Amino acid sequence: MVVGVCDISLLIHDSQSLKDKRQVIKSLQEKVRNRFNVSVAEVGSNDVWQRAELGVAAVGNDRAFINSVIDKVINFIENLHVAEIIDHRIEIINC
Repeated sequence: MVVGVCDISLLIHDSQSLKDKRQVIKSLQEKVRNRFNVSVAEVGSNDVWQRAELGVAAVGNDRAFINSVIDKVINFIENLHVAEIIDHRIEIINC
């Protein structure tokens, strides 16, 4: 079993309140879940209006496939242009 984990730090330029941020994050999470069948959750910067941290996890049996899925998730988020990715870390774990 291979587990891929990614921590993504986002900057949401147009957010003026926590409500604005939640709308962007909720929409982003739903789109990523539906497209890639991965787990996504907000894992940090919960009370900051223009910043968010998302955790993404994928499980499979092929390391290259899991790495590819996580790379595609990052590219997908960048191409949506709703938030700027300011940092990301990927960890692949063989169990």
